[in-house]
Amino acid sequence: MNETPDGSQQPEPAQDPQELRLDARTLRGLAHPLRVRILGMLRRDGAATATGLAEKLGQSSAATSYHLRQLAEYGFIVEVEELGQGRERYWKSASRSTTLDVGAYVTDPELAANTETYLRAVTRMSADLVQSHLDEKVALPGHWQSAGTFNDIRLRLTPDQADELAERMWALVNEYPRADELAPPVDDTDPGEALRPVDVQLNVFPVPGDAR
Repeated sequence: MNETPDGSQQPEPAQDPQELRLDARTLRGLAHPLRVRILGMLRRDGAATATGLAEKLGQSSAATSYHLRQLAEYGFIVEVEELGQGRERYWKSASRSTTLDVGAYVTDPELAANTETYLRAVTRMSADLVQSHLDEKVALPGHWQSAGTFNDIRLRLTPDQADELAERMWALVNEYPRADELAPPVDDTDPGEALRPVDVQLNVFPVPGDAR
């Protein structure tokens, strides 16, 4: 699964140079909720400083600076030297998305715990993004107020069918251009029909509480 700039998960082609695959070492470096949020913000909003991130996250600059150093050590971010002024250092994401083979580490207690921490942080970001959308939904122009959907449906599948379903859904999503590939809309475009970034969140998982 992939972590997108806003925290959602999706698979990408293995040859994608902008994809970072988590292994046992790098998973340890990302197994912290604040680091997941920082990386997501850098991917979504672009380069930032520890001070700027601290203001947005309600953290101290010392805390964000520490976690930025950890992200850099594990290769998730790189410094943007041309933007730095004085002691302020700008950082950007080194990749567009992150993939994780969740099943690869279930037999190792430490790595299983790191996987859970990472996934909980990602899903929390996804939920926060939905709430933020609902907060501003009435202010969207025209058709954008009703565009999209919020739905869920319960199926009965085997594990292989669940994997197949997820792969087919993401294959469809990948037929559309990514947000970073879109040019901004021209000035005379109807804002209710203009191109804008759209977040796609697709989850496939066993129903909780059913141990059969």
